[in-house]
Amino acid sequence: MGTDPIADFLCRIRNAMHARKDRVEAPWSRLKEAVAKVLQEEGFLGECAVVEENQKVVLRLWLKYDPKGQPIVNGLKRISRPGRRVYVGADNIPLVQNGLGINLISTSRGILVDRQARKMHLGGEVLCSVW
Repeated sequence: MGTDPIADFLCRIRNAMHARKDRVEAPWSRLKEAVAKVLQEEGFLGECAVVEENQKVVLRLWLKYDPKGQPIVNGLKRISRPGRRVYVGADNIPLVQNGLGINLISTSRGILVDRQARKMHLGGEVLCSVW
């Protein structure tokens, strides 16, 4: 896994979608679960469940594809990394793909999508971009 569990989590999703898998599993953490719930609410992922297997807790995600079999998620990019954190104010939250994608922002009120953070006038750490 390494030193960046969120990058590992996003990479697992990206690789599973490229391989046309139905689901993917990742080690569970509260932050990963919150990111998965937001991606599910935004329509990028199917269901997500926390499952205990072999004395370990894993996060199981079902992936979504369009009717042609193409993945719903075209791109995932980690923005803020352990070596270089990226913080933005509510007025400086960047657009993703001219508004076609979303930024996930870690705020004082939890993980939010960029448009929710702008509406609530909250800034925070930009975790990743999804389009």
